[in-house]
Amino acid sequence: MKIGMVCYPSYGGSGVVATELGYALGERGHEVHFISSARPFRLQRYHEQLFFHEVTDVSYPVFKFPPYTLLLANKIVEVANDVSLDVIHAHYAIPHSISAFLAKQMMMRPLPLVTTLHGTDVTLVGAYEEFYQLTRLALRSSDRITAVSRALAEETVETFGTLDQGIEVIPNFIDPQVYLPGEGIMKRCRKHFAPHGEKILAHISNFREVKRVVDVVNIFALVEKVVPSRLLLVGDGPEMKRVSREVVKLGLEGKVQFLGKQESVQDILQMVDVFILPSEQESFGLVALEAMACGVPVVASRVGGLPEVVQHGKTGYLADVGDVQGMSEGVLKLLTDETRYKTFSEQAVTWARETFPVGRAVEGYESVYDEVIHSF
Repeated sequence: MKIGMVCYPSYGGSGVVATELGYALGERGHEVHFISSARPFRLQRYHEQLFFHEVTDVSYPVFKFPPYTLLLANKIVEVANDVSLDVIHAHYAIPHSISAFLAKQMMMRPLPLVTTLHGTDVTLVGAYEEFYQLTRLALRSSDRITAVSRALAEETVETFGTLDQGIEVIPNFIDPQVYLPGEGIMKRCRKHFAPHGEKILAHISNFREVKRVVDVVNIFALVEKVVPSRLLLVGDGPEMKRVSREVVKLGLEGKVQFLGKQESVQDILQMVDVFILPSEQESFGLVALEAMACGVPVVASRVGGLPEVVQHGKTGYLADVGDVQGMSEGVLKLLTDETRYKTFSEQAVTWARETFPVGRAVEGYESVYDEVIHSF
């Protein structure tokens, strides 16, 4: 099959999923054409079956801002005609599915559209009612819809009502050849961040308000009072200054490291003892899955799809959003009991590999593509 993969290029779960799915599809002989405003940040390794098509801006006095939705629609048509795409796979309803819908209207032949919901598609409507009708159109215009968790599928139905085509849940996934417990050099790298054998905690995100990164710092502050520890903060975003101020306010400057945006997060996770994800909202929590695959137990908020990813009391601990005390207690339960930690770590690896393998997800998407192509 020839698949047009439309996604955001930025640091975030949906772009990661789209890119890793593209590589996996390429390995199975499919031709994947990424269409985005910039090269997706995980699309770095060369693969003979993967191609990138950039949507370029235009400068025209009438437009206050470049009309990206229209430019993307035009690019989809261009690529679809040039390489004879079989299907478009849009990650996120707004604006990608809308652009694909416009592209379908311009095409001289049928072009099936699969939309994968990642979360903000639905929560965006909760914050901005103006997007309701547009998102509803994007969903109803899609030939097939998938969601990354049961919680997201249920929230979508609750918000927009039952959709004729239904919503198929295909969870996010990990490649066990990439995400695996650390050995050798990565374990030795711990000495750089924890020279005296301190425990290492970590958080990775785009530092948006919804990620509650300030809570991560406060959780760490409580843990560090009991167990000598270090905190690695990976990523960047609008909350960075606020997080930095909190670190200074609590006198943790020498114990918190800001690593900025990183591509090979598995290398960092392999050094970590506990991963913290106290988000206010998570449709899935891909980075939590990646951490567990590396043998790192996760302490997270009990929200959205996270309870489907993190097994409370087995691969980590869950607490209510904003429960800094409860999350710090979860971290301490792991760091102060070696037997418990070893058990949780082993269970995390097994759970991640057996429940969220890349092969199962790829087969799920292949089935969706095949069904929608043959329905035309």
